[in-house]
Amino acid sequence: MHKDKGAIRGVPTGFRDLDNLLAGLQKSDLVILAARPSVGKSAFALNIADHVACEHKKAVGIFSLEMSKEQIIDRLLCLRGSVDSWKLRTGNLEDEDFGKLNYAMGMLSETPIFIDDSPFLNVMEIRTKGRRLLMEQDVGLIVIDYLQLMSGMSKHGSDNRVQEVSEISRSLKALARELNVPILALSQLSRAVEHRPDKKPILADLRESGCLTGDTIT
Repeated sequence: MHKDKGAIRGVPTGFRDLDNLLAGLQKSDLVILAARPSVGKSAFALNIADHVACEHKKAVGIFSLEMSKEQIIDRLLCLRGSVDSWKLRTGNLEDEDFGKLNYAMGMLSETPIFIDDSPFLNVMEIRTKGRRLLMEQDVGLIVIDYLQLMSGMSKHGSDNRVQEVSEISRSLKALARELNVPILALSQLSRAVEHRPDKKPILADLRESGCLTGDTIT
């Protein structure tokens, strides 16, 4: 996809093709970003978060149930500084990389990105923290990574995890409407996609993952 700042109605993602398709991320929408593991969901979502916060000066709340705050910051630094993340992880940085990372650190220190890496978050906790952030900042986007790691509201759990995830997705849609802020929720796809010759996902994969209901936009 090509990046572009084009004027659109919703919150721009920075990716022209996606913005043309969605007209940006619309307030009160729950947008599901789904794929199989290790194909770049988190990296893509962080690109969008970085664009919203750095280029459009809108606050972004990132609720990460998978990566730690430190891991996310490292990724954002490499993204903003155009540094290979492998170099940072292994310590194989060149002299010019240090300059790029220092520049990126200066930019990110002034960027309204707020990261919460609390484990076992549920919708009510995200609601409380999201409302608090909304009172303090001009919030443009909330990112959740990822849906299947969220805890359900039932104290006794659920025998049907797919049904529980479906209920979580419905609650997130209601939260997006309440906060009037787009929520970008990452999701794992079911294994069914692996059994197709072209590996191309279809809507049924989302349904089997529990994150596609009549209240969500994909």
